[in-house]
Amino acid sequence: MASPSDLNTSNSFMHQFLQESSYPEELKQSIISLPREEGWLYPHMYNYKGFWLDSEFLHGALRCQKHFQAQHSDIIVCTLPKCGTTWLKALVFALTTRKQFPVSQQTHPLLTTSPQDLIPNLEFSYARQNSPPDFLAVNNGLMRLMSTHLPLSLLPKSVGESKCKLIYLCRNQKDTVVSFWHFVNKMRAELRGLGEMPFPEAFEKYCRGASPYGPFWDHLLGYWKESLENPRKVLFLKYEEIKEEPEVHLRRMAAFLECPFSEEEEECGVVGGILRLCSFESLSNLEVNKTGKGSYFGNSNNLFFRNGKVGDWRNHLTDEMATRLDQIVEQKFKGTGFKF
Repeated sequence: MASPSDLNTSNSFMHQFLQESSYPEELKQSIISLPREEGWLYPHMYNYKGFWLDSEFLHGALRCQKHFQAQHSDIIVCTLPKCGTTWLKALVFALTTRKQFPVSQQTHPLLTTSPQDLIPNLEFSYARQNSPPDFLAVNNGLMRLMSTHLPLSLLPKSVGESKCKLIYLCRNQKDTVVSFWHFVNKMRAELRGLGEMPFPEAFEKYCRGASPYGPFWDHLLGYWKESLENPRKVLFLKYEEIKEEPEVHLRRMAAFLECPFSEEEEECGVVGGILRLCSFESLSNLEVNKTGKGSYFGNSNNLFFRNGKVGDWRNHLTDEMATRLDQIVEQKFKGTGFKF
């Protein structure tokens, strides 16, 4: 098993968050009284205001809370990890930049750049940059497109005070835990030289809420309730519903972002063009997503593509496991109006 010093040197930033003694000083001061337990990828994760965050992303969350200033035109893609983040990023990018980058264009950015890099993560960016990131530059000066895994309650105060828009995507919790387990194990092997976390251990942590950015029920309910109270601020989407009726929900996104499709665009098949460009089959077969490396971790882009199917949990969860998660959902979401 690799030691911290054996890590991929291209990911030197990660080294700083593998031992508490090497944490940035401001993070050391912040975690003194926080509950902690063993992390999934990092040695430790910490419970900050009710949510579990890995050391590096807690640092990023604290920094963006302190420094990030939302603008009225900002668009923020919000998800728990492995809930369709890559797909949603691709859809939002193609949708909002379709005037400058027609989906039929042979040089479309999605053909050569990972969606993860086209819409950078807010807390990831702040974790590694001493000065505020230039999100406008990343998106060719068009607008500021960002993503986050942070729960609503941990977003910077300026997000709530501005007119910026949040698009939240959730996914059935049984598929999510399976997808996240696969992803983390690949990251553990590639970035840290670690063996797999056994699935029963991962499942138990997930059910207790002790997963990165969890508990999943509190994360989801924060955005769900806000979408009901402030529907012009938060658009709440379900992965399974987009898979079933992609054109319907792409039009919902366009209307929410105040860039609806024109009659001419409808007649020219722009909606279908965006969906084809951003499909799992299309994105996963692009060279950049088969052999490229991510700009943040330096991990292989293909780690973000496994199968994208609904119901894969049946190949991993026992009947008892499935029942337990269903009971957690029934208990936690009772009376909220939310159903998977």
